[in-house]
Amino acid sequence: MSNEQQHKPGVNENSLMVRNLKLEGDVRDNQQMIVEEIEQLLGVDAVAIDASENLLKVAYDATKRQLDEIEEIVRKYECDIADDWWTHIKEGYYKFVDQNVKDNANHEAWSCHKRPSGK
Repeated sequence: MSNEQQHKPGVNENSLMVRNLKLEGDVRDNQQMIVEEIEQLLGVDAVAIDASENLLKVAYDATKRQLDEIEEIVRKYECDIADDWWTHIKEGYYKFVDQNVKDNANHEAWSCHKRPSGK
């Protein structure tokens, strides 16, 4: 038996981000539609909304998904990310880390000690 946690296809555990953001708007009325649409995105491992706390919980591969894409879906259903200072700080930090993970995944390592090609 393996100790490795199973993830959905397209999700790399090394670039898995777990995010919790407070929502505002018609969360109770639209939570099922929001969750269903986010779940369909390639690279999303898990998503849930705690309607009693207006909290979006999502886990995704940052090399395939960015928080902005998830926020667009939330806004599509008359909800939004809460407009308080703590949520803004977390959101900014999440986006910074996501971009860093994505950039590093696409970065080709360089070394002056590489052998020249063709030799």
